Amino acid sequence: MEEVYRTTRKVARSNASVLLLGETGTGKELIANAIHQLSNRGSNPFVKVNCGALSESLLESELFGHVRGSFTGAVANRAGRFEAAHSGTIFLDEINSTNMHLQVKLLRVLQEREFERVGDTQTIQVDVRVIAASNRDLMKQIEDGEFREDLYWRLNVVPIQIPPLRRRREDIHELVAHFLNYYSELNERYVVHIHPDALAAMKDYHWPGNVRELQNYIERAVVMAETDELTVDLLPDVVLGTEKSGTSLIRGADIDTLTQEVVQQGLATADPDEGDLHCKIVDRVEKELIVQVMMSCNSVQTKAAARLGINRNTLHKKLKDYNLDSGNQQQ
Repeated sequence: MEEVYRTTRKVARSNASVLLLGETGTGKELIANAIHQLSNRGSNPFVKVNCGALSESLLESELFGHVRGSFTGAVANRAGRFEAAHSGTIFLDEINSTNMHLQVKLLRVLQEREFERVGDTQTIQVDVRVIAASNRDLMKQIEDGEFREDLYWRLNVVPIQIPPLRRRREDIHELVAHFLNYYSELNERYVVHIHPDALAAMKDYHWPGNVRELQNYIERAVVMAETDELTVDLLPDVVLGTEKSGTSLIRGADIDTLTQEVVQQGLATADPDEGDLHCKIVDRVEKELIVQVMMSCNSVQTKAAARLGINRNTLHKKLKDYNLDSGNQQQ
């Protein structure tokens, strides 16, 4: 994380495109916002777009705007997010969710700093810095024909890899203390102490939802606490490893086991610390986790997404990415 902070401060002073890489909930948006605030564009707009939360047709209009009559429902001219971000920064989260058609338009904006609204022929010039983020392996998507290589290299001028919480467990104590203070003030409570057993349980947990999941559980604990201390009984069963669903089976210790299995099966020969193998392991763990959580939630996507610490659109896309049967799943 110290390297992440150093790179963030250094790249902020430039206008270079930045690609943030990391699992869901690791804090990519916070890093993007920090880059913007530390740059000479800090007083100008910072516009966020979650590419995975919008349908393909809506996303193009959202990014580039549209003119009246360009499609059903376009009753007036509308500026897009790139225009709104003029002279500032646009953050494209889950850039891996964009289709090939939209990727062509994004490439043009990065190269030429111009575009047209949907249904229009007038070219619009913009001065905007692009920061993109992905929770998927973009190189694999390139190999699968799902992501343009030329766009990848335009975005990947300065890559920043944000580690998952399970690889920075020494930060858990300070993160818990921070969220305790924040939510105590927000809810007019006074929960400022952490019981050693509660801290030990949190350090032992795998955190598939990363910092966002931790934040969620601390907020819940503050609301439910009857004293000034965060105790074990305020933590959910999944953290304590007592939940009957399979969620608790995916814990930090299983990463080592899965690493050996991946190597033995010949899926990768790289060192366990290298990115290629790490991505394979994370994909395998994430797929298994989603399967087990969906089973424990009776295939109700809204409930499963909440338990995983992601939004339902993201879960729906992950089900599609992993070729998981969603035919009988409830919304």
